[in-house]
Amino acid sequence: MAISGQFMVLVLVCLAEACYGIITFSSLQRTLMVTASPSPGQVLKAGEDLITVTWSYNQSFPAGTDSAYKTVKVKLCYAPISQVDRAWRKTVDNLAKDKTCQFKIIDKPYDPSNNSFTWTVEKDVPTAIYFIRAYALNSEGHEAAYGQTTSADKTANLFEIQSISGRHMSLDIASACFSAFSVVSLFGFFFLEKRKAKMSQQK
Repeated sequence: MAISGQFMVLVLVCLAEACYGIITFSSLQRTLMVTASPSPGQVLKAGEDLITVTWSYNQSFPAGTDSAYKTVKVKLCYAPISQVDRAWRKTVDNLAKDKTCQFKIIDKPYDPSNNSFTWTVEKDVPTAIYFIRAYALNSEGHEAAYGQTTSADKTANLFEIQSISGRHMSLDIASACFSAFSVVSLFGFFFLEKRKAKMSQQK
């Protein structure tokens, strides 16, 4: 009996997962020390304010623990208070399905010390409470360790970002001017039509 192509693809995917295994957040060591410039409770504006992030290897771990680290991925993450009743932000232990950290700040080659980056909060970041997390990735691009600016329960050192409202004074002024012009044009049109009709009657 012939085996369909879709079934073969499914088998290959399952074999690949079985060979490498699922990466879970709970299996990672917190070997990175991460700090960020926002103070606890500070409110930042999307598209305007800056965040400076610094990170390094925690030297309290045995030498060589970071030997497999090849790159570091720094991300902006939702705090639990901003995940309530929002399945699209849900925290899942399986990192392939986790939606906690959706905004990339920077990816760069791993260096155990003296890492810093200043990021402008992007315009599409929604209003929410956040923290910052850094992942150390191995040569296969899989998470091998992490560090974050908050506590394990993600309740300390949180900050807020307010999104762009979407309305600007210049747009409101332009809209008002356009509306006024439309009204004047409409009255002008009726006046000309009425005048033409009157002139036609006089002939």
